[in-house]
Amino acid sequence: MLAYIVRRLFAVVVMLLVVTLVTLSIFFLIPKMTGSDPAAMFVGKQADPAAIEGVRQKLGLDEPILVQFWHFVSGIFVGRDYVGGGDSIHCAAPCFGYSFRTEQDVSSMLVDAFPVTLSMVLGAAVLWLLLGVSTGVVSALKRGTIIDRAAMITALAGVSLPIFFTAMLAMLVFRTHLGWVDATYVPISESFTGWVGGLLLPWVTLAFLYAAMYARLTRATMLEVLGEDYIRTARAKGLPEPVVLGKHAMRSTMTPILTIFGMDLGALVGGAILTETAFSLHGLGGMAIRGVSERDLPLILAVTLITATCVVIANLVVDLLYAVIDPRVRLA
Repeated sequence: MLAYIVRRLFAVVVMLLVVTLVTLSIFFLIPKMTGSDPAAMFVGKQADPAAIEGVRQKLGLDEPILVQFWHFVSGIFVGRDYVGGGDSIHCAAPCFGYSFRTEQDVSSMLVDAFPVTLSMVLGAAVLWLLLGVSTGVVSALKRGTIIDRAAMITALAGVSLPIFFTAMLAMLVFRTHLGWVDATYVPISESFTGWVGGLLLPWVTLAFLYAAMYARLTRATMLEVLGEDYIRTARAKGLPEPVVLGKHAMRSTMTPILTIFGMDLGALVGGAILTETAFSLHGLGGMAIRGVSERDLPLILAVTLITATCVVIANLVVDLLYAVIDPRVRLA
């Protein structure tokens, strides 16, 4: 097990380095090849050539891509000094550079945005996992009944309806007409009830979409598992039905659920763009939208790396949990 963990951690580090190099090349090397200049994006349209050249030297954009890659990676861990044009700026670790539009430290922007996205995604993940899996199990056990049909129709609606439509409908009903929630984000350090009230609608909206997918997947997997020989053997031995379902059937059912849960959770931590936009939440998704619309390359690069890091870490945790959930899996 220890050797497996070490190998996977090494693979995670290599993957993140490759993602960083590719992302830097896309955002800083390809624009030069197509006639665009990242330094000109930083300065603005009205800048003179001398100012553009000064910014190019200060940000190190005149250096080879591998040198820029080294400065960027080392800056994440030890900080970075931007020197040029007669002035010097120190960017403390973790340093992701400075915004082209606001000239604000990207790391400080991440510190403000990340808790919003993390709060929204973790709360929604708990809801969709509990509701989706439990609904799928009940639907599989009540196959062909009115409960099964109602659950699958609801799941189909959840998968089919666009999330921005669900968000607008939820705000219209629960905030505008009923006035049950405020839907304004409040940090948990200021007020726990305000934090829950501000995120309740985003949680429900995001969970409705994913719970529907998890319910359909759980039902299909559960029906397949219930037809396996070892389930019939467990029942023939006289084991109680809760033991058969909880100890034997659920372990096999949870393996594919755990796989997609890790992928979904890791990707959403990088920014649930539609949900954040619909509820005016200033998280990583909003940063990504702002970076793309304003061609703010450091913002896009930072969000890309955060998303990649969350995805690979989530996959690592999922692989390690396989052996815990399903004893047939052996990590050697």
